Amino acid sequence: MNNLSNPIFQNETKAREWLEARCWPNGPVCPHCGEQEYTKMEGDAHRPGLYQCNACRKQFTVTVGTVMERSKIALTKWLMAMYLLSASKKGMSANQLSRMLGLPYKTAWFMTHRIREAMKDDNPTPLGGGGSVVEADETYFGKKPGRSKRRGDRGPVSQRAVVALVERGGSSRALHVRDYPHAAMVRDILVKNVRRDSELNTDESRLYTTVGKEYAGHYTVTHSEYQYVHPQTGAHSNTIEGYLSIFKRGMKGVYQHCAEKHLQAYLNEFDFRYNTRKITDMERAELAAAGIVGKRLTYRRTGAQA
Repeated sequence: MNNLSNPIFQNETKAREWLEARCWPNGPVCPHCGEQEYTKMEGDAHRPGLYQCNACRKQFTVTVGTVMERSKIALTKWLMAMYLLSASKKGMSANQLSRMLGLPYKTAWFMTHRIREAMKDDNPTPLGGGGSVVEADETYFGKKPGRSKRRGDRGPVSQRAVVALVERGGSSRALHVRDYPHAAMVRDILVKNVRRDSELNTDESRLYTTVGKEYAGHYTVTHSEYQYVHPQTGAHSNTIEGYLSIFKRGMKGVYQHCAEKHLQAYLNEFDFRYNTRKITDMERAELAAAGIVGKRLTYRRTGAQA
């Protein structure tokens, strides 16, 4: 099950059975009350995949209480969209998805946002610890102003700010910040997301000077002097810069435009793919499918298209 000829992308019954196995690994669970005693509703009078809870007597399917609830789109197309968004290193635009699935743009756009909701880690744990190295950097996404950014400044006024963290050999976490990063803001992000017994590697930005003293170690590289690996300490921020490079190429070449209110959702998508980079595309799609449970996303919540 690792390509587009997989039966789950062609047959509704196979798609539903596959989704049930990922969302209910121990059998159907009522999304209304959480009980696992149920009756399968069979026969021509009932739609496929319908169950009735023996406790609360409410009926449900595998999509109830998920990002797919009340969707009229075929499950085969939902699973295909999950696979494509999971497998594409720099993402897939709603325009391209609409062409591949034969759906209106608005429908494809809404599907991608629902899938990003499924990809989001709702219970993130702090990065690093035990002397692990965590790299931190900030970047600015959006239309560039007529002047260049200087390290340590508040950043370009017309661009959206992102503070990103990567545990070397581990996970990433990128956060959209509404204001331009300053030292107090960066400290708040770091202490909430990186364990203090970690080694911090950054560039020479003054944003990290003070908070770096709170960690097991803080080592910097001086990019303004074309230094990318410190000759004595071996410190570098190449990992986080590689992550941000993929993000920027994806946003510029694939998505092209993103409303600020949706930026964190796109960051969650890139985090999801980075944090599952050691598994196959199909295994990644399976994790996204399991992530739909307990989440709803209405068009009103996503807002205007972007």
